[in-house]
Amino acid sequence: MSKSGFTLQKKIILLVILVLVLSLLVTDLLITTWISDRIENSQAEKATDISRIVSRSPVVINALSTHDGEDRIQTFTNEIKHVTKVNFVVVMDMNGIRKSHPNKSEIGKHFVGGDEGPVLNGKEHVSIARGTLGMSLRAFTPVYDQNNKQIGAVAVGISWIKVNKAIGQARMYIYIGVGAGLVVGILGALFLARKVKQILFGLEPSEIAKLLEERSAMLQSTKEGILAVEQTGTITLVNTEGMRLFHKAGNYGRPIGTNIKEYMSHFQLDAVIEKGISLLDQEHELNGITIITNSVPVKVNKRIVGAITTFREKTEIKLLAEQLTGVKQYAEALRTQAHEFKNKLHAISGLIQMKDYQAVSTYIAKVADQQQNEVEFVVSRFKDPVLAGFILGKLSYARENGCELMIEGEGSVSKPERPEITHEIITILGNLIDNALDAVQEHPVKKVILRFDYFEEVLVMEVHDTGGGIAEGIVEQVFSKGFSTKGTDRGHGLFLVKQSLGKINGSIEVHSKEGSGTTFIVTIPYTLL
Repeated sequence: MSKSGFTLQKKIILLVILVLVLSLLVTDLLITTWISDRIENSQAEKATDISRIVSRSPVVINALSTHDGEDRIQTFTNEIKHVTKVNFVVVMDMNGIRKSHPNKSEIGKHFVGGDEGPVLNGKEHVSIARGTLGMSLRAFTPVYDQNNKQIGAVAVGISWIKVNKAIGQARMYIYIGVGAGLVVGILGALFLARKVKQILFGLEPSEIAKLLEERSAMLQSTKEGILAVEQTGTITLVNTEGMRLFHKAGNYGRPIGTNIKEYMSHFQLDAVIEKGISLLDQEHELNGITIITNSVPVKVNKRIVGAITTFREKTEIKLLAEQLTGVKQYAEALRTQAHEFKNKLHAISGLIQMKDYQAVSTYIAKVADQQQNEVEFVVSRFKDPVLAGFILGKLSYARENGCELMIEGEGSVSKPERPEITHEIITILGNLIDNALDAVQEHPVKKVILRFDYFEEVLVMEVHDTGGGIAEGIVEQVFSKGFSTKGTDRGHGLFLVKQSLGKINGSIEVHSKEGSGTTFIVTIPYTLL
């Protein structure tokens, strides 16, 4: 509902009716005036034609010339009056004395009205004046003899009441037409307003504006690029993130109004529109960056009217996956510590049930001392609390799996300048330690050594295991995505390690010999706070 209380439907109806009424009123005014003038001119022409005919009649000319046969003038003019249905036909001499009149008693008297002067001076004219028969429209024509000398005049009158009646009838038809037009216009306005409301899904302009603002805000704030095209393939919408990705790919043209084939043919939206199919999780290379797209047709009333594509840079999706991997590492470390602590509680509970309180005291002291020493050792070596917590979790995880995880190196590792370094280190170490612990499970010596060395803003980390080692021919393949010697649906850990190292400009070396274990040496720039 609009603030004024008028809906769009009511506004359209009122506007159409107002325009229609004004148009009809102006039309009525113009047509009525034109019709009135036309009828008046038509009656004047009729009266003039009759007066000309009478003025040229031999009966009238001879009677006025000889001053004889005036009775014939009366008879003749009465016949003309009867045939033409005019109000009067009067013949007068040069003194304005009537020689004929519908009322015989007026014959011989002076013409009444005061408008006969011009015709007695030889000028034909039309006037409106009041006479003995009332108000009338009069046509005057001079009468000339054979020598072209004026000998009198003829006046033909049409009742002004009849003229107004004819005008009134014409106006009546006009009013009927105007009324019919008004009714049709109102019905048309109602139909138009209802049709517009259906097209707008019953929404008011203010509601449409609000929806448009909300839609624009959502489109511009989303972290995915969005591109829409109409049925012809013309681009109609690109949000801010989409423009950023296009600019990053080196495409700085203005997309709106451009055909998708010319601007970004990689998206294949023409095929989506033509075939009505969806293209999901498609990868496209755009000047060095990889874009993941999802394209679907847009249908209205089961008819394809366009297509829309959402897209995102593949590296951002990978980052999210890696962040989830890091969170998984944190959760796994906490789970391991909780499980180890639960086992110790079970041991304490059993000793208490056996009422061997001395053994309980000794066990608690041993566990507390071991835990304290371990925590103090790790915290003293790793100043970043997140990294220290991660290492403590891995120590517990190793013990839970019956393995020994040893930490070596001199000095301590301080907190890095950039927090994301810690996240990448956890991803790297988490995968390397898990692989090492997995490698020693089937060997008699289950030992993994983790060594840290920091020198001149470079951090070197070594992970060594006493496992079976890696065959010489496949050492270069272990970092490939999906490569594994341990079965299907594996081979992602070292691939993530390689990606994390790429983000922080790190490097990795592999030293392995079958039967003698494997050592991974990681080197990364490590600027302190």
